[in-house]
Amino acid sequence: MGIFDTHAHYLREDFGEKLYGLLDGMPQMGVDRIMAVGYDLASSAEEAELARRYPFITAAAGIHPENVGGLPADWLSRIEEMLRLPQVTALGEIGLDYHYEGYDRALQAEVFERQLVLAKDMDMPVIIHSRDACEDTMKLLRKYRPKGVMHCFSYSPEVAQEVVRLGMYVGFTGVLTFKNSKKAWASCEAVPMDRLLLETDSPYMAPVPHRGEKSHSGMIKYTAARMAEIKGVSAEEMTEICHENGERLFGL
Repeated sequence: MGIFDTHAHYLREDFGEKLYGLLDGMPQMGVDRIMAVGYDLASSAEEAELARRYPFITAAAGIHPENVGGLPADWLSRIEEMLRLPQVTALGEIGLDYHYEGYDRALQAEVFERQLVLAKDMDMPVIIHSRDACEDTMKLLRKYRPKGVMHCFSYSPEVAQEVVRLGMYVGFTGVLTFKNSKKAWASCEAVPMDRLLLETDSPYMAPVPHRGEKSHSGMIKYTAARMAEIKGVSAEEMTEICHENGERLFGL
């Protein structure tokens, strides 16, 4: 069993002409499953097309909190249409992000909540983005109790444990390999083995020793090794466990 990168963005605007060559080489890098995640209508459609082209890619469609402004009137029905494609197996990434000033928090919450309702109606797992918005995010997760994952987890071990109690999974990126990422290490330690997911958030968050480079799924082995160290198992076992967790969550 190979690597399952449960959260990556593979778009032409980021990788240009190298995109298809990079993806063609994934099996040789030990990657046999990728969740390609959209963040607006256009990127969701592009990731769905990649998933149609590559059998080892599955896709997610959704509206990221930074992209809630200027949505067309039919945005939700267009997301629903994409969710009905056989290669699209999750709704995401969606959530709340209060990191930067100037975003309309009320609009973020509205778009997030409407997508949570859609996910419940369609029985789809969600991929949650939450940055500097812990309590508001958790209020909505407590209300709707979706199945899904809080990706690129950045909160406390106590929040991680509540996410698990709500029935969700917790995803960690290359941040686990960074020096002084003590909160991420503690949160990873607090999550049961059967609720952990490995992810890159490609092209971002490249792990050490590639920090600062453009990330891709072949680099996830470094995150897996660090997660294995935290959990006291081999890197091979950790990779296999996270692979099985991802397949269970996304119904693959």
